[in-house]
Amino acid sequence: MKKYDFLIVGAGLFGSVVAHELHKKGKKVLVIERREHLGGNIYCENIHGIDVHKYGAHIFHTNDKEIWDYVGNLCDMRQYQNSPIANYKGELYNMPFNMNTFTKLWDDVQTPMDAMKKIESQKQELKGKTPENLEEQAISLVGRDIYEKLVKGYTEKQWGKDCKELPAFIIKRLPVRFTFNNNYFNDRYQGIPMDGYNVIIDNLLKGIETKVNVDYLKEKEMYDSMANKVIYTGMIDEYFQYSLGNLEWRSLRFETEYLSDVDNYQGNAVFNYTDRETPYTRVIEHKHFGIKEAKGTVITKEYPVAWEPNMEAYYPVNDEKNNALYTSYKELASKEENVIFGGRLGSYQYYDMDKVIKAALELAKTL
Repeated sequence: MKKYDFLIVGAGLFGSVVAHELHKKGKKVLVIERREHLGGNIYCENIHGIDVHKYGAHIFHTNDKEIWDYVGNLCDMRQYQNSPIANYKGELYNMPFNMNTFTKLWDDVQTPMDAMKKIESQKQELKGKTPENLEEQAISLVGRDIYEKLVKGYTEKQWGKDCKELPAFIIKRLPVRFTFNNNYFNDRYQGIPMDGYNVIIDNLLKGIETKVNVDYLKEKEMYDSMANKVIYTGMIDEYFQYSLGNLEWRSLRFETEYLSDVDNYQGNAVFNYTDRETPYTRVIEHKHFGIKEAKGTVITKEYPVAWEPNMEAYYPVNDEKNNALYTSYKELASKEENVIFGGRLGSYQYYDMDKVIKAALELAKTL
């Protein structure tokens, strides 16, 4: 008899939901985490009374009432709409692209019809050509002006390549609204936990044994011997010691600063810097996510960087080459006895939080 029914590697949202559901079924579960804290990328750090999203801005949004209610049972949610501002060389524009954006961008645009005509005329630049790269794809969707000021620089920083070198499929669509509406998401339910995301993780893992600062792959044999099944939420290629090659990721570097003598740095939670020259893509002012009063403010500058081993992996580069490599790793994974791969890193996908929870719930039902 092994000590645990399940060993869950990774205490992010996916692993924590699976652990919670298995615990409710009476299963004996151990959750181990390589970082020094639980919660994965939704972990919040309290700095001078401000809940700081340590790994970038996280706004919960979904159209799935079941998932919204599930989260609502774990924490008190407050209504929050994401309305980022784009800064292009000092020019400020509302996002997503809407009538506030268009009337600021073009002096001769005042009505939705004006904006539609302007965008449509600029899209004709491609003369019906099928887009062959990201630049052409973006122009085919929103025209040259919006592409140059609000898409090009940000995208090139994010992916570390010129837009002409990036595949068209990276941008399947760009949200364009012909209304004066700055709400970034269209989802019916949107919000942020009143006391930060740690409350969700704490409630998910209540009564479950957890260990942090544990590198599973360095002590794999020992940990495998402790449980009947392993649910692995780390990087699938790392699990197999990169035997088929590295899957490509983009990573991020964060510079976080507490400003004791500034109570309101930028007047909004998220500013996107869309020119190529500014080295960071975003500045996040965390106090605007909450409603608590706090002296001073905390800002985080977000710098995209190329991923290297021992760095955190954030965005999979889901091009043809990498997806083929993932398929090969997936075939290896299918031959692993008593190991289930899941989560963002284990499935080489970028997931919104509601999709992570749904996938975790669906897996838990089968166990």
